[in-house]
Order: sequence, then structure tokens, then C-alpha cells
Amino acid sequence: MEPTPDLLEIVQRAHEAAAELAMLKGAQRSTALQAMAKALQQQQDRILEANTLDLETSREMAVPDLMLDWLRLTPERLQMVTQILQQLANSPDPLQRLLNVHEPVTSGQTYGRLTPLGVIALVFESFPDLGAIAAGMCIRTGNSLVLRGGTEASQTNQVIAEILQGALEDAKLPKGALELVPPDSGDSIKELITQDDCIDLVLPYGRTSLVQQIIQQANVPVLKTAIGNCYLYWSPSGSVDMTRWMILESHRSEPDPVNAIEKVLIHNRQDVTTLQMLWRNLQDKGFHLRGDEKLVADFPELTLVEPEDWSTPYLSRTVAFRVVDSSEQAIAWMNRYSSGHADALVTESYTESQQFATHLNSATLFINASPRFCRHPKQGTPIALGMSNQKGHHRGFITLSSLMTTKHIVQGHEAL
Repeated sequence: MEPTPDLLEIVQRAHEAAAELAMLKGAQRSTALQAMAKALQQQQDRILEANTLDLETSREMAVPDLMLDWLRLTPERLQMVTQILQQLANSPDPLQRLLNVHEPVTSGQTYGRLTPLGVIALVFESFPDLGAIAAGMCIRTGNSLVLRGGTEASQTNQVIAEILQGALEDAKLPKGALELVPPDSGDSIKELITQDDCIDLVLPYGRTSLVQQIIQQANVPVLKTAIGNCYLYWSPSGSVDMTRWMILESHRSEPDPVNAIEKVLIHNRQDVTTLQMLWRNLQDKGFHLRGDEKLVADFPELTLVEPEDWSTPYLSRTVAFRVVDSSEQAIAWMNRYSSGHADALVTESYTESQQFATHLNSATLFINASPRFCRHPKQGTPIALGMSNQKGHHRGFITLSSLMTTKHIVQGHEAL
């Protein structure tokens, strides 16, 4: 299928804008980010009105409740977006960073300079605030952005894009720095992710089916994201209090179930009374609990897990439990069935923690720490758009550095 003229114009504008953005000074990009944050604050009511219309239409179309949760905006969610944009505006210019350089630069030294990728395409379901956050991260790193959201969020995405485009125009940034592909323009996803002459990276965000579609169809580099199906191994030395807290805390990442613990592997030496106490507490918090055949036989309050569940995210307040005989067995099971982006361990054994750190294949491992995901962290960690489980372009948290590449510079003799 030939791409439509409108889509070709969109990606061409973004391509031309990327070249100009890369030349702008950090102060100009900071000013644009401040303008974006201010515009969203001033037009919050307009965004929420569009979001209400999208929610009404989506309910009539029987859009799944999960996606309605992702779609629903609140003043608090919009405030978080403006805070992220302001934080990006006040952060050091990432394009000024030099890597592996010794001052002063001497003859024969090789060093690296961070540089924009060019044009980023974000293909996403619901999460209309995600487009604004991605726009901020792209402007900060000197990239242009093409958005392609889902039909369920079409009006909200349109309004947010218009507001941000107006702010960028006022800040004298090039036309095309932020583009939006309407979701009703034919097979626009496939058309977009095959524009390898203009698009430099595709970021898919949503359910596994969307991510797999992008991976299979794209001829552009894809930075794969992952949501849910995170595992926790509860070691015999680990406390039930820590286990309970990590499960509950990981599910507080609403509406993002990115790092929610959905599967728990239990060592066979765990005490029956302790297990019952944990399950009662989780059920009191509204969780649905499932278990393998051995557990269901001993604890009828659990529902039997379907075989495919072990490799499939629930994306709900559901947790499945399985008995294992050793940490080695737990690692092997997690490496096979986990989504591989964020898994956890509860243990008091240093040896066991190092065993997991060495042999678990996940992008991130949380040891006696909550894997809860937050795009706007409070403790100095980088702003993250999502998480990736791939082993190629980037792995782990998708931050500003994920949207840049390194230019290697070899400094020869000074000019005479």
C-alpha cells in the first residue's frame, strides 16, 4: 500500500524540522518547554472537555475498562505533565555532554558527543498525556516527534497536539517539530513505521498486541516497551511483610501497570500460616489470587492458573502464585516466562541476591525494593517514558539518553 500524501507531508515536515532542532541552543529548547507547560496549564479545561467526549464515545464502542483507565485524564495527571515539562526545561542541556573526554582535549584523543536521533514516532494506545511527555523529551534532546494515537483518544490527542504546536510556534521552533497522524487515516500505523527515509526510531506503547504489530511490520528501528507480567521470587529468608509491601506498592503505579508484580514464585519451605496471612491481606485490598495445581489443592480460596497466564500480563489487580524448589528453579522460570523488563526478589541472603543479579536476564532487578514505576520521580532519578526489555538499542528505563546517540570524535593535531 502506498502511503497517503498527507502522511508523506507529515513525516517530511518532521524530518526537515529535526535538522533545525539539532542546531538550536539549549536555552531556546528550554524556552519552548516552558511555553509548552504554560499552555497546557492555561488550557486544561479544554483538554478535560475533549477527554470527557473521548470517554463517552469509547464507552459506547465497548472499549475495554483497562483502556478507559489509561484514557481518563484528571487535573492531577495533567499537573504531573506540566511538572515534567518544567523539570525538563530546567535540566542541563543533554546535547552539551561529552563522553570519555579529559580536559583539556589533547591531540590524538577520542571522545564522544551526544547527538539527537532525528525523528521519533510514538505509536500509542490511550494515555493521551504520554504524547505531551514524549514531546517534551524530544524537544529537550533536539528531536522532532510524530504522534499516532488510538481512535479511543482521538479528540484528546488532537487538542493536546494543537496546544503544544501553538506553544512551539510562539517559541519560534520549526514547523514540524511536533506532528500528529490522525488515527482514521487508513492503515496509518503501517505506513508510518515503514518510512525509513524520514523516521529514525519508533516507540510503541500499549498492550502486547500493539507492540508485536509494530515489531513485525516496521522497517524502522523499534525501541520495544513492555507492560506488566513482572515476577517476584519470595526466598525462604525473605519476610512476608516485605513481600506484601512490594506487591501492593508495585500496583500503585496507576494508571500505568508497567511494573506491577503479577506473578510470585514461592519457595516450598514457606509456612502455611504465613501464606494464608498474605493472601487474606491481598484479598482484603481487592486482589484476585490464582495459584498452580499444588497450591489450589491445598488452598481452595485460590483460582487455578491457566498455563498461558505465566507468560501473559493480567494488567489488573490479579496475582498468581507458584511453588518452586530452589532459587535456581525460580531464575530459570522467570527467564522463560517473565516479560523481562522488571522483576523482583525478596531475600536476606547476600549470596542469593548476587545469584539473581548475575543470572536473571531481566533489564532491571529490584532486591527488597518496590518496582513501582513513576514517570515523574521524586528522588532524583531520570524522567522515564516507559521501560524496555530488549537487548538492542536501549534496555531498561526509557529516558532522555534513549533518544540520543553518540557521535565519536577523534581529535588530531591542532591546525597550524
